[in-house]
Amino acid sequence: MFRERLFVSALAVCSLCLLLGTMLSGCSSDRPAEEGDKVRVDYTLFLSDGTEYETSVGKEPLEFVIGSGDLLQPFEQAVIGLKPGDSTTVDIAAEDAYGIYREDLVFDVSREQLEEGFEPEIGDTVYSQDESGYTWTMTVVAVSETAITVDANSALAGEDLTFKIDLLKIL
Repeated sequence: MFRERLFVSALAVCSLCLLLGTMLSGCSSDRPAEEGDKVRVDYTLFLSDGTEYETSVGKEPLEFVIGSGDLLQPFEQAVIGLKPGDSTTVDIAAEDAYGIYREDLVFDVSREQLEEGFEPEIGDTVYSQDESGYTWTMTVVAVSETAITVDANSALAGEDLTFKIDLLKIL
């Protein structure tokens, strides 16, 4: 009787270990990341002159699905093949990032077109929606008595970018 209970107890412990091992191995994968995986990364963005522009390190890591198109495609693709704990660096040309700087996206807006009471200052962010429903984010770059000048280029337009990416986890 004692041997039967010991065997049943040992069998239960082994089953529990196998179950926990399977569950834990699914939580922290050592397999490489692939398209369709949801991942958590830390990143640091550097401009071409070496200036650190932005980082998630010490803040909230970035989570995304590889191949979803939510981020710059070269950034997403750089994570493919990494395992948790791996790092990579990817250089992205301006044309493949936020585009080249376009002078035609800098233009004047008559003060008559502004909301009543709005007193813009240089550096303010303003928004405008076009006929298709797209919302443009623009920065006020000049102010006069009759108009404001806005720049609809991304702040990173014309910039070659370098990202250092650390894969923290495949979710």
